[in-house]
Amino acid sequence: MKKICIVTATRAEYGLLKPVIEKIYKSETTELKLVVTGMHLSPEFGLTYKEIEADGYPIDQKIEMLLSSDTPVGITKSMGIALIGFGDYFSVNRPDIVVILGDRYEMLMVAAAAMIARIPIAHLHGGEKTEGAVDEAIRHSITKMSHLHFTSTEEYRRRVIQLGEQPDRVYNVGALGVENARKVSLLRKEELENQIGFHFSEPTVMVTYHPVTLEMLTAKDQFTDILSVIDSHKEISVIFTKANADTDGRIINRMIDEYVRDNSDRCAVYTSLGQRRYLSALQYVDAVLGNSSSGLVEVPSFHIPTINIGDRQRGRVCAESVIHCGNSANEIESALLLALSKEFRQKLTDMDNPYEREGTSDKIVETICDALEQGIEIKKSFYDIV
Repeated sequence: MKKICIVTATRAEYGLLKPVIEKIYKSETTELKLVVTGMHLSPEFGLTYKEIEADGYPIDQKIEMLLSSDTPVGITKSMGIALIGFGDYFSVNRPDIVVILGDRYEMLMVAAAAMIARIPIAHLHGGEKTEGAVDEAIRHSITKMSHLHFTSTEEYRRRVIQLGEQPDRVYNVGALGVENARKVSLLRKEELENQIGFHFSEPTVMVTYHPVTLEMLTAKDQFTDILSVIDSHKEISVIFTKANADTDGRIINRMIDEYVRDNSDRCAVYTSLGQRRYLSALQYVDAVLGNSSSGLVEVPSFHIPTINIGDRQRGRVCAESVIHCGNSANEIESALLLALSKEFRQKLTDMDNPYEREGTSDKIVETICDALEQGIEIKKSFYDIV
């Protein structure tokens, strides 16, 4: 039995990884080692490890690492704790491979600890560009520590190869989030409204906004402009989902709580909707506003507009449904009016999502299992593009 370790630190990441976790858990040739860390273990972020337990997946270990701080110093110290925790874990539990997704600082520490322990790494969602966030550098750093690469578009596959990775170890499999959007059994509107205590009116907008981590002290001003636009449209109902544990994320979350308290007749806030309720809600909202990667990856599959604000996601491949705008209230207002216009929405009916491919999770699991069967050489040669 090959031991496959999957690490998850956030609610969104777990939702994406779920079909891979499911297939590895049910396989007769693999043993799932699910390690939970980061925001999953924090009361502030909803103790979302309980969702994993409710889904029936055994957690091999919970590794605490998140300090109660969103300052650069606090996050750096959290990274240090994570490195120590995963160093200890890998010294006792030696999986045959570690699977990590994305570009957050928690995953950088997982990759570093696995690399030093000489454990192969399979990395999902490499090669992407997010030029407004520290995630950009973290993602490419993880690529250089990894041995198998699963990208979500062909452009991203080429970029991973450009970083010196051998082409036969880089696979364009599409995005797990899109597969989830297609396959998860979604809730009917009435059922969802009863579960979350919110009434979907017309129009309803979902807002998810994270700090732009390569900018200094901009979160408050930027989110103030977003709230001013929302406040000028009392006819719009709003679902807020809270920011991640990034630098200055608490500022945004406090502002959301205060705004929802004063506008509870048309607004609601959720620390974590969970994958099924989040995807179900996308069926009934008229637009998504903010700077979350989900707005660019999963949301286009629902043929609704995404208003992508600022630089956090700058450089990502985008569908025609994505409207890019600056951070000012005037720019956000113009983008919102365009997104809600009948003319723009009609153009999205037959739109393709560039992140969609068939059998994403099957391809990932099959490739990992085949590689483990053949043996993974951890000494890598740099691939030079001639």
